[in-house]
Amino acid sequence: MQQRIRPFLWYDRDAEHAAEFYVSLFTSGKIHSVSVYNDHVADQMGLPHGTAMTVDFEIEGMQFTALNGGPMFKFNESVSFVINCADQAEIDRLWTALTADGGEESMCGWLKDRFGLSWQIVPENIGQLLSTPAAMENLLQMRKIDIAALASAT
Repeated sequence: MQQRIRPFLWYDRDAEHAAEFYVSLFTSGKIHSVSVYNDHVADQMGLPHGTAMTVDFEIEGMQFTALNGGPMFKFNESVSFVINCADQAEIDRLWTALTADGGEESMCGWLKDRFGLSWQIVPENIGQLLSTPAAMENLLQMRKIDIAALASAT
């Protein structure tokens, strides 16, 4: 069955690199197809010939399309992707990878990757961990989430 709603991500010119990076983070990640701009449109946009126009990819069973659309639109924190992690090791691995090479840490498990896309890297039991005011106060002091610190505050 085809996914009815698909996130469509607008990049200046890094769509193919972003898709390759995202699929590398997950064992189930894969690129399905890449369409390229024809030479005439690439010239008009100031892009090298052979530049990807769209990249269809999948991570964790979810399909995405990435577009090289130029600098008119930028990502912002009003939209983010949440990754529910099984344990601290997965949080640490994804946090490190997504903040590398120009990514930016934020608060409470939020970050921006080097392409400007916002992510929330959280434990899958975040609701249970935040069952007390002390745990919520603890979370508000964190950048990357520390499961043990939250658990000790419950």
